[in-house]
Amino acid sequence: MIEFFSYITFTDIIGFMGVACVLGAYFCLQTEWLKSDDLRYLSINACGAVLLIVSLLNTMNLASMVIEICWLSISVFGIIKTLTRRRTQESDYERP
Repeated sequence: MIEFFSYITFTDIIGFMGVACVLGAYFCLQTEWLKSDDLRYLSINACGAVLLIVSLLNTMNLASMVIEICWLSISVFGIIKTLTRRRTQESDYERP
């Protein structure tokens, strides 16, 4: 068991942190602690994808890289959409 831990690299730890972010965000969504348009959910997903991409730069796996880039892109799209919607709602509220 101790030998296993001697093989874990810094980028492995970053990858595990990314996995924790993505799975944690999904768990929060399924338990309804967060909603799919909540900036916290979207940001945690984006951070998880970035951490996994950093990990994959050390040990490249093309299929995993593609899915993480897509995951990050979708998360960024959701963040922009949510912020745009909020900005529109705020400007509608401020109109006399």
